[in-house]
Amino acid sequence: MTELAGAVGTAVHPLEPLTAEEIRASVATVVEDGRLDKRARFATITLEPPSKEVVAAHRPGDPVQRLVRLIIVPGTDSTVIEAVVAVPAQELVSWVERHDVRPALLFDDSLRSIVALGEDPDWQAAMRRRGITDFEKVQIDPWPTGNFGRAIEENRRITRCLSYYREDPTDNGYARPIEGVIATVDGGSGEVLEVLDYGIVPLPVETGGYFAEDHQPLRDDLRPLEIVQPEGPSYTIESNLIRWQRWSLRVSMDPNDGLVLHTVGYLDGDRVRPVLNRASITEMVVPYGDPGPLHGWKNAFDAGEWGLGRMVNSLALGCDCLGEVSYLDATFATERGEPYVVENAVCIHEEDYGILWKHQDQRIGRTEVRRSRRLVVSSISTVGNYEYGFYWYFYLDGSIQLEVKLTGILSTQAMAPGERSPFAPAIAPGLAAPVHQHLFCARLDVEVDGPLNEVFEVSTEPLPPGDDNPWSNGFVPVARRLDSELEARRDIDPTSGRFWKFVNPGVRNRLGEPVAYKLLPSSTPTLLAHPESSVGRRAGFARHNLWVTPFSASERRGAGDYPNQHAGGDGLPRWTSQDRPLTDTDIVAWHTFGVTHIPRPEDWPVMPVEYCGFHLIPVGFFEANPALDVPPPADACH
Repeated sequence: MTELAGAVGTAVHPLEPLTAEEIRASVATVVEDGRLDKRARFATITLEPPSKEVVAAHRPGDPVQRLVRLIIVPGTDSTVIEAVVAVPAQELVSWVERHDVRPALLFDDSLRSIVALGEDPDWQAAMRRRGITDFEKVQIDPWPTGNFGRAIEENRRITRCLSYYREDPTDNGYARPIEGVIATVDGGSGEVLEVLDYGIVPLPVETGGYFAEDHQPLRDDLRPLEIVQPEGPSYTIESNLIRWQRWSLRVSMDPNDGLVLHTVGYLDGDRVRPVLNRASITEMVVPYGDPGPLHGWKNAFDAGEWGLGRMVNSLALGCDCLGEVSYLDATFATERGEPYVVENAVCIHEEDYGILWKHQDQRIGRTEVRRSRRLVVSSISTVGNYEYGFYWYFYLDGSIQLEVKLTGILSTQAMAPGERSPFAPAIAPGLAAPVHQHLFCARLDVEVDGPLNEVFEVSTEPLPPGDDNPWSNGFVPVARRLDSELEARRDIDPTSGRFWKFVNPGVRNRLGEPVAYKLLPSSTPTLLAHPESSVGRRAGFARHNLWVTPFSASERRGAGDYPNQHAGGDGLPRWTSQDRPLTDTDIVAWHTFGVTHIPRPEDWPVMPVEYCGFHLIPVGFFEANPALDVPPPADACH
């Protein structure tokens, strides 16, 4: 196992993560400017992405000039300051004060909401009506509130708070929801704005334990499974640059996006051929399908309202990762502007993945088989009750896969004896969980053999019976170029095997066809909420599986930069309404994918992993199977 220390010095490449020194220098610059007081909090401090030209022109040893973006909350109201600082010069480049947006939920605001609500007499009275007098046994969960046009939302940073009862601190917090009580708190000022009580529902009896000691005896017939690489792994890591087989890429951790890939390329002969300039999850939304007053408001933007990077786990060998493992640490900033390190935030390792290719020549009795393996770059984030594992896989055949693993604990509600709801299946006695979706928005800055790419939609269509189809069995792939943004708002069609192909028209393979990669989606849903609902307006990116835009450095997040308490319409719906052309330009693809989760008893008290994701697969990018030079595993396979 190789552990890589978090970067603390000066960056030597434009795409290296922010260092602790750069965070301190940028904070010192805005503090010394004199416009902030002690109340100021730093929502996020991030590296402003360098231009593609800067990255392409960089050579080892060149000085690195970087821009740091600071999202600052100066006081208790809804004001947000966007500051940009140049380092190492410590020059304040820009300072913009905004009153029309909210930052992601601050940890300080969440804690302030919990403390204020626990001391509120109306909330305490609601607890007493349910026989709860020891308020220390109540778990309070602040949620992002959404936007429903209520007066108490204006000019405030607010949360809605749900309550759960823990008789013992080790109880599952979500096993015993205190149904009927919803509170709204101004997280900036700590003022409780309202406590609503919709009526008493008995507490579920079971505590929902999921620790090993709760489920004795444990199985005793699982034998050890060991993964060993006696000669070490096949990859190398230098700072955040990873090289494995023909692949090379840089990795970073963004407070909002979480795991980010940069400059993904494939070494073909003596040339690294680019595939992706940048790839990440820019947003994800969890809309709930229960229309009632207790749960109908629930919809969480786990990237934009919380932050997949801010919630990233420190991973452990043998638990989250197995085998010969290397790690990358992540350096972030606290809300007071102090740098801190999450150790082992990114896990890197190799996995065997079955057969890569095989054929048995029955005439000569010879079998050729090659084993597949993949490089895994992964991270896991805990956002409230849910865990999300993000696994980027790189294969020997030139393909790439993103797999998201969803686990954790369901958001629950108590049900009266004998009560049933079509919107919330029962998962345990007196306990149900609302139907909901998890919809992710991947931003793929594609760069297939260069920056100028086009996108084609390919569907397979049956031919009508006739002279050209005498046996009525014919079907053909039909490719259509998507020439503008409105044309490129597209959805999956599993019946036709639909996929989208990113083509470089300026580079041809030996067959005279343009080189390409295809995006192969899974059977993935789109947003089920009405487009004019609150979440439908705010999560417009989830209405389609594909969006394509011309590259713009300012267009980074699928729902816009500030989804928290936003009225909606920002991000992809607004940008693509311009209907800009998508030919002869640098394009960015945005792919919405995910799951519609109908809870079941087997998801309780902690849910087994559910999977979703997509593949990127070469189409004419190589002259032939690029994995022909993979050595056979053993003579016995011939």
